[in-house]
Amino acid sequence: MQITHRIAVDGAALAVEYRPHDDGRPPLVFLHAGVTDGRLWDGAMAAAAGRRSALRMDRRGFGQTRIEAARPHAWIADLRAMLDALGLACVELVGCSQGGRIAIDFALAWPERVAGLTLVAPSVSGAPAPALDAASQALVDAIGAAEAAGDADEVNRLEARLWLDGPAQPEGRVGGAARALFLAMNGAALRSPSPGEPEAPAPAWPRLEALRSPLRLVWGDLDLPHLVERCRTMAAWLPAARCWPLAGVAHLPPLEAPQVFNAVLREAGLLES
Repeated sequence: MQITHRIAVDGAALAVEYRPHDDGRPPLVFLHAGVTDGRLWDGAMAAAAGRRSALRMDRRGFGQTRIEAARPHAWIADLRAMLDALGLACVELVGCSQGGRIAIDFALAWPERVAGLTLVAPSVSGAPAPALDAASQALVDAIGAAEAAGDADEVNRLEARLWLDGPAQPEGRVGGAARALFLAMNGAALRSPSPGEPEAPAPAWPRLEALRSPLRLVWGDLDLPHLVERCRTMAAWLPAARCWPLAGVAHLPPLEAPQVFNAVLREAGLLES
């Protein structure tokens, strides 16, 4: 991630890469998952280069964002501060997992600033507590034990198994550069100084039908089963949403299968073919 701006917010300096392009369309803003950083979007940023304005940032506690002091903070307020600093009144949000949650919360708070939403296996504030399947629960329990023991390397290994491979898949299903990048991104986040507590937004789950079109949902069929079911439920609630269920992919399609994900962006009209 090539930093082009550092945006000062209370207690932190957000690392931002913004690549403007004079195409007359709202910029694509890529929001990363909670086990990655802005490098999740390497493939998408490369595909947008020279075709559409695009930006990504590292949230507090991730990547190259600097934590100056732990402060209570709101993710959507940081996003707004970044957009204001760059003079961007309206954008197209693309969020994966926790980034999807931020995209939803931002769109509900300031709908006039969002031209569209692309949600990749999104977390949703206020969603019902999941009943985990046995494979997911075993990994979550093992992660909790590793956290209690202070073993960040083991937490990182297990989270790669859960989120990158998929809970029912063999460890190492996704290897090579994608796995190395996951371990680097998540490892840095696990060792980052605390940014302070994020403030909880008003629950979005009971307000999803207030989201405006265009709305797009993307998920992988190897993801945690309750997240697959959540995306299917959202698709049923939001009949105007366009949906892309991806076969043979887990929770992080932009990292695991960037060419497949970029094909979705092109089919959705966000990038030229």
